[in-house]
Amino acid sequence: MTIGTLSSNPASAVSTSSTLVPQPSFCVQTRVAHDADEQARNLHGWHQTYDQLTAGSFVGGLTELCLDHMQVFVETTSHTLRQTCEVQKDAYWFGIPTCRAGSGRIDAQIIGGDALAFRPGGVEFELLTSAGYEIFGVVVKGEMLRRYAADVERVSLVEPLPDTEVVTIGMARKERMCALLRELLAHGAASAAPLPSAARENLQASVLAELFDAGALPASCEPTAMPARARRQSIVSDARDYVLANRDRAVGVPELCERLHVSRRTLQYCFQDVLGMAPATYVRAIRLNGARRDLCNASRDCRSVQDVAAAWGFWHMSQFATDYRKLFGMRPSDTLKAAIGVKSVASSRSSAH
Repeated sequence: MTIGTLSSNPASAVSTSSTLVPQPSFCVQTRVAHDADEQARNLHGWHQTYDQLTAGSFVGGLTELCLDHMQVFVETTSHTLRQTCEVQKDAYWFGIPTCRAGSGRIDAQIIGGDALAFRPGGVEFELLTSAGYEIFGVVVKGEMLRRYAADVERVSLVEPLPDTEVVTIGMARKERMCALLRELLAHGAASAAPLPSAARENLQASVLAELFDAGALPASCEPTAMPARARRQSIVSDARDYVLANRDRAVGVPELCERLHVSRRTLQYCFQDVLGMAPATYVRAIRLNGARRDLCNASRDCRSVQDVAAAWGFWHMSQFATDYRKLFGMRPSDTLKAAIGVKSVASSRSSAH
């Protein structure tokens, strides 16, 4: 985790929005503020001012990840605030208050427990948040959002997007989205190194998929018939072949959609029908099984757990170990030790004869 300290120059809180473009760091950064103005300045890419409305010593927290085309963060504030906010142009902000957050309003409209807030870039809006507030934020560049919608979801965004501040998505979907974003930031914080390119792409795609699944974005599409059973099996088989041919990196669902010329929903339907699981779950299982086979032979090839993990596109070692143990009931290092032990026994027997 990287702890960042920003400039204390008050002018940074009132800069023009054209200069406030988040620079990708590819690392999770966490900051603590003891002043509302400092809290406002800590969030990259925003033109905003915070006014503290209740008495007491203010404490605010911000955990943020700036990626190639997306900014993800969670913000906590101890006191009631009035915020005037504006994100950079040709971007879209989704604000998802957590279940433990108090009351919140955007432009005087209540953000219900089953809803999220939404604003396009280049438009100032007002937030009123109560004491002890926690809210996740996702800012997506417009170009990426439109490209993802067309290439992966196979839909067209309704243009212009409706001028609405509050979007109802349902309590269950909202809780799932908050859990995804919290896990995303936690995994990023656990790695001291910047996220690799494939991990960043998959991460951004997973957030966008969740937004589309939740109905947070209005889209239009022509209804399409699902492929026949033989075609469904072929799609799953082609996906497996492609993943194995590119085993040294984590192939994500968007890449599979583009490669196989199907929408994400069609891909999900095919995998659910043929294998009874989601594409991402199957792809991870393929890579983990491949890593296990290599670990069983690693002693012969003089390879380490890290070597094998990297060869199968696993960059986060602790997550690799967790997923491996969950699937196989043992740690990767245990598999390697067992393989070495078998080789030693075989070698001893050969020498005895």
